[in-house]
Amino acid sequence: MDAAFTAEQHEMRRTLREILGKRCGPDEVRAAVRTTAGHDRELWRQLARQLGLPGIAITEEYGGVGCAPADLALACEETGRVLLPSPLLATAVLAAPLITALGTEAQRAALLPPLAAGGLTAALAVPGPALATALALTGDNVPGEWAGGGRAGGVQATSGEDGWRLYGEVPQVLDGHSAGLLLVAAHTGGFARSRTLLFLVREDAPGLVRARQSTLDETRAQGRIQLRDVPAELLGDGQGDVPAALAATGRTAAGVLAAEAVGAADQALARTVDHVRQREQFGRAIGSFQAVKHRLADLYVQVQAARSAAYYAAWDPEQGGLALAQALEALRITSGEAIQLHGGIGFTWEHDAHLYFKRAAADELLFGPVHRLRAHAARRAGLFGPPVPSAVPSTTANTNTSTTANTSTTTTTTTTTERMAV
Repeated sequence: MDAAFTAEQHEMRRTLREILGKRCGPDEVRAAVRTTAGHDRELWRQLARQLGLPGIAITEEYGGVGCAPADLALACEETGRVLLPSPLLATAVLAAPLITALGTEAQRAALLPPLAAGGLTAALAVPGPALATALALTGDNVPGEWAGGGRAGGVQATSGEDGWRLYGEVPQVLDGHSAGLLLVAAHTGGFARSRTLLFLVREDAPGLVRARQSTLDETRAQGRIQLRDVPAELLGDGQGDVPAALAATGRTAAGVLAAEAVGAADQALARTVDHVRQREQFGRAIGSFQAVKHRLADLYVQVQAARSAAYYAAWDPEQGGLALAQALEALRITSGEAIQLHGGIGFTWEHDAHLYFKRAAADELLFGPVHRLRAHAARRAGLFGPPVPSAVPSTTANTNTSTTANTSTTTTTTTTTERMAV
């Protein structure tokens, strides 16, 4: 296996960094999140047109670029550096794989091409604050434990002569206020034969009420969705294993999120290093003090270890949970130290360091917490008992030349992540 970056991957990284460097400064990010959509629509179209970013992991058969999930992780490392507010996570990382895995041929042909082109965005709506559980990141995604139960709560689906109808509310949906297509997890079959299925809901569906929510991290826009006798289309033929598909999507998403967090942590560290080189105290740059050097060295080691874990998870999604735990921890520690090392100005809400600190806190609330990510990964690996098998075999591991892990770090990363789980 050749695990080095390919020339195409280097070029994608360079082009994406160049575009984002021009369009995603801190002021531009703050302006974008205050728009109705919560992101810069023109920039989203540019990324779709020039790089095919929304369809990077969608097959060419459906209008995508046809790259591996590792390429998507590499792209998200760059978007994480600038905290890009965009529908990329909700559309390309969560919704598109579920449509590919569960949708009928007609549904894939109708939905994947516009998703890949960036003209249509999608969002995954799971009841309650349970996205991490639904994706099997912090526990087994038994439907009754995260989808609201079979009698009440969550979203209920009923079938009649006029098709499927949905009732209920989902309070936290990534890009739920602006997505053109919603994938809604809903209960059907009553209490005795309750099961969870995914349904497609268009943005103009009658009875659908959406509102943007105030969030800790404005770059992760969220919406509240109310479904009042909303007509919906069943995703697939109803025979697919929804929990298994969600778990498979969660494993890939964990690696992508880890890479994104690594990009954010690396940029927070770089900005802090620049600051301590310029800020003077007692007639010398504060970066010249040994105590500051030691703190920065510790952060550097933390970020590089998280990067190795994220790259390895891009090759082997089974390691996504541990990589995500390490990356989120690295981002939280690095962004917290960035505030400290910036001194008095770092504690003001207007400073850029707080954008990274909020991202760290919000991502851990959405996809963690870190200790539960590690505990679940350890349980699945059998560190404290018999190993728990995955819901479905991972089909996203890629062993060709497009993988992004560095061979020299693979063994080290595996050992490190196993120790972390313990």
